[in-house]
Amino acid sequence: MIKHVNEKDFEKEVNGKKVLVDFFATWCGPCKMLGLVMEKFDKKDIISIIKVDVDEAQELSSKYKIFSVPTLIIFEDGKELKRISGFMSEEELEKWVG
Repeated sequence: MIKHVNEKDFEKEVNGKKVLVDFFATWCGPCKMLGLVMEKFDKKDIISIIKVDVDEAQELSSKYKIFSVPTLIIFEDGKELKRISGFMSEEELEKWVG
């Protein structure tokens, strides 16, 4: 299940396990399209997914240098493993997550 988190809950959500974070904006067209891809991808239960609205979490966006949306970052034990920006298909997403 995709979980929406705020700045207050972010650290506990990315610490300990491997998690895919989708930094998005509600006004962003590619974010909406990627959101639909993420919903399908989430059903495969490959990795936990959390979503962060950059407009509501400006400090986080600044901390992680989110300059464009959507930006996906995989964290493990609170550390960034890799990131990518822009829309991608479900197949591309699955391959990128690995």
